[in-house]
Amino acid sequence: MRITAMIKRIVQEMFRDKRTLALLFCAPLLILSLMYFFFNGKTVDPSLGVVHIDSQLVNTLKHSGIDIKYYDHATSETVKKDNLDGVLKVDKGKWTLILQNSDPNKAKSLEMKVKQAVASQVQMTVKQHVINVKQPKIGMETKYVYGNKDTTFFDVLSPVLVGFFVFFFVFLISGIGMLKERTKGTLEKVLSTPIRRWEIVVSYLVGYGIFALIQTIIVVLFSTTVLDVVLVGSIWNVILINLLLALVALSLGTLLSTFASSEFQMLQFIPIVVVPQVFFSGIFPLDSMANWLQLLGKIMPIYYGADALKAVMYKGLSISDVGGDIIALLVFAIIFILLNIVALKRYRVL
Repeated sequence: MRITAMIKRIVQEMFRDKRTLALLFCAPLLILSLMYFFFNGKTVDPSLGVVHIDSQLVNTLKHSGIDIKYYDHATSETVKKDNLDGVLKVDKGKWTLILQNSDPNKAKSLEMKVKQAVASQVQMTVKQHVINVKQPKIGMETKYVYGNKDTTFFDVLSPVLVGFFVFFFVFLISGIGMLKERTKGTLEKVLSTPIRRWEIVVSYLVGYGIFALIQTIIVVLFSTTVLDVVLVGSIWNVILINLLLALVALSLGTLLSTFASSEFQMLQFIPIVVVPQVFFSGIFPLDSMANWLQLLGKIMPIYYGADALKAVMYKGLSISDVGGDIIALLVFAIIFILLNIVALKRYRVL
C-alpha cells in the first residue's frame, strides 16, 4: 500500500507538471527530427572555376559531380568573391589548383577528383602518340586560400566550439543565478523599492556580465594559447565577438528564468533552446540543408556568433568583414533585454 501510494503521488505530480511532460515526450521528437533533416540533406556539388581548360577535361570534371564555372582570369580573390570551392588553371603546361579550404574534407575530395581527371586526360593525350605508356606524373601546384594542406576539420570546428561553450555556460549560470534571486525572495525585496524594471535588468546584466567577461577571456586565452586553437585574426576581435555572444546568452538566460520555478525547470530549456542551435552553428554543413531549415538557422544567435568567430579565427578577416553578424548579435541582445523588462511585469507593475 505504501509503495502504491508513493507511485500514485509521483504520477500525479508528473501530470501536474505539464512542462516536464512536454519535455519528456516532445523534446526527443524535436531533436530526432532535426537530426533526420540534417543527415538526410541534399548533397551539394563542389564548385570549381576553370581558366582555359580543355572542353574534354571539363566534361570529365562535370561527370565527377563538380559544378563548373568559366573564367578568363581567376585568382584567390576570385575564389573568395564568388565563394568557389576552388579554381583550376593551366599556363604553359603548368597546372595550378587553388582551393578555398573552408571545409578541409570537401577541399581534399575536390583535389582528389581534379587530380584524377587531369591525370586521366593527360594519359589519354599521351597514348595518342605513345603505345603502352604508364600513368604520367602530373606537376600540379596546389594553393590554399585559407589554411594549408595540413589543415584538419577540427581547425575549422574549434572557433565554433569556443563560441558555443561561452554561450552555453553563460546561459546556464545566468539563468539559474537569476532564478535563485527569485526563489530566495531577493527579487521581491528589490521590487518592493522604487527601483524601475529597466534598472533591475541592467543591474543583473552588468553584475552577471562581469563574470561572463572573465569567463570569456579565460576560455579564449586558454583555447588559443594552451590548446593552440587556430587563430589567424586578431584575438581582440575574437574576445569582442565572444562578449557579444555572452551578452545574448546572458539576456536570454535571465529572460527564460522568469518562466521557471526551479533549477530543474531551467535545465528543461536546454534541449529546447540550446541543443537545436548546435545544428545551426556550422558543425554540420549549412548549404546541404533544406531552404526552410537554412531560414530557421538565421533566427539562432549562435548561427551569427559561430560564423563571425570562424571568419576571424580561421580566415583572418577583420571585424568590419563580419559586420552583419555583429549587428545581428546586437539586435538579439537588445530584443532579449527589452523582453526581460516586459517579463518583470509578472512580479510588479510600475
